[in-house]
Amino acid sequence: VRLVESGGGLAQSGGSLTLSCVASGFTFSTYAMGWFRQAPGKEREFVATIYSHGGSPYYDASVKGRFTISRDNTKNTVFLQMNNLRPEDTAIYYCGKGLFGSGNTLPHAYDSWGQGIQVTVVP
Repeated sequence: VRLVESGGGLAQSGGSLTLSCVASGFTFSTYAMGWFRQAPGKEREFVATIYSHGGSPYYDASVKGRFTISRDNTKNTVFLQMNNLRPEDTAIYYCGKGLFGSGNTLPHAYDSWGQGIQVTVVP
């Protein structure tokens, strides 16, 4: 299994970034995918998840209405569109492969992770 994130970087408050995660080494369309993030000194926290078929997206309350998770099963890629970014969104963002087809908010429901990508939002 390999997950490779891209698209991070520096954004101003109120700006937008789109993260991508390209997956390989497994049947992508069979498994849920999720995005988590980890800020310095904090534990990894749930951001968003999407079912294997691309439906039923679910978000943490802190990002709901600002972030959109989607996936393209023909390209083995999951996306996280982040709008109206805030300084508190600053973190390393990780994509994860779910254990099952249904999404989950808990880190232990994911068995593989990307290397992570930095997102920094400045005021």
